[in-house]
Amino acid sequence: MSLWVEKIDPIELRYNATEDEKQAVIRAVYKQVLGNIHIMESQRLTSAESFFVNGQFSVRQFVNAVAKSDLYLSLFFESSSPYGFVELNFKHILGRAPQDQAEISEHIRICNEQGYEAEIDFYTNSDEYLQTFGENIVPYPRGTSTVVGMRNVTFNRTFALERGNATSDRGKPSQLTLDLAANLGTKIKKPATVAGPNNNRIKRFQIYVTKTGIGPVVKRSATTYTVSYEQLTSKINSIQKTGGKILKIIEVA
Repeated sequence: MSLWVEKIDPIELRYNATEDEKQAVIRAVYKQVLGNIHIMESQRLTSAESFFVNGQFSVRQFVNAVAKSDLYLSLFFESSSPYGFVELNFKHILGRAPQDQAEISEHIRICNEQGYEAEIDFYTNSDEYLQTFGENIVPYPRGTSTVVGMRNVTFNRTFALERGNATSDRGKPSQLTLDLAANLGTKIKKPATVAGPNNNRIKRFQIYVTKTGIGPVVKRSATTYTVSYEQLTSKINSIQKTGGKILKIIEVA
């Protein structure tokens, strides 16, 4: 199968940018950080836009403001699972997919322990962000080109997240839950058809989990869950919320 990948030309704010060029940067930031949603005039961040246009905000600071806005919070934090929220943060702010389960778990921990704004700051203040986009480049999908240090599987995962540019990320469920939790490679293909009630077989999966017990002595217990494909994402999210560590996921008959 051959893949056609659109070349991304990064949008950068020049030191002598005109008003029209600044407005183009603002539109590009909204498109990238808000996951391609249509933003109404009443939803625009007029104060942050003013700071940006007047030179008080860099592109990076404007990106940070949009990602901390009530609009972003309602679109992607309040309406998503912790797993899905972190996945979208990587896509919107760093322009790539999470590399592995460890990255997801670390960001869920940051969000739980330090709060929503600290989670956003972690991306925009990171060395990765600064080295890739600096202060004045709008984040863009990095899976559409060769990136130094990016694993092949991260390219595939980023490409999977970016497919379907005609639609927005509003209400979109996690795309990588199974692959990351089970440490599976992500294939670029259409979603597989899952057997339904009228077929002979429904896909089922076993999830192997360890949990830390509560008490004066730290103990870890092993548990196995068997769920259908339809229940898989919600069960993984439940395990994550209760502090369980997923060891592996396998398909069973």
